[in-house]
Amino acid sequence: MVLDLSSIKKAIASLNRALEVSSEENLLEMSADQQEVIKAGVIQNFDFTYELCWRFIKRWLEMNISPMIADGVTRRELFRLAAETQLIIDVEQWMRYHEARNLTSHLYQGSIVERVFAVTPAFAEDAANLLRELEARND
Repeated sequence: MVLDLSSIKKAIASLNRALEVSSEENLLEMSADQQEVIKAGVIQNFDFTYELCWRFIKRWLEMNISPMIADGVTRRELFRLAAETQLIIDVEQWMRYHEARNLTSHLYQGSIVERVFAVTPAFAEDAANLLRELEARND
């Protein structure tokens, strides 16, 4: 069975567009209110894309390794399995993305916004790498 990767492709593309708009030089030209709105958009894209990534990892493992392999496992274990199958490279980096995702419910605190916003560019690269791996093995 082939995975329909269109949703993750669209999410990664949207995240990359949001990151382009939020470049440092663009942010410097914006008011504080505009910066806040742009960063909120980037974080929303991060949140949505992260959710799709781990779900696609789980689906791929279930379809290609074992239907029950990811049932009831922790996120760390899921990422470890993904690294073993070379879908991702760095389990600890993906755990940092997971921690940042968990912080998104506390965005009323300015320092948390900056922490989540700061991990988003690296996440976008890793999400694109995951997509490439999924595409290469989607048969």
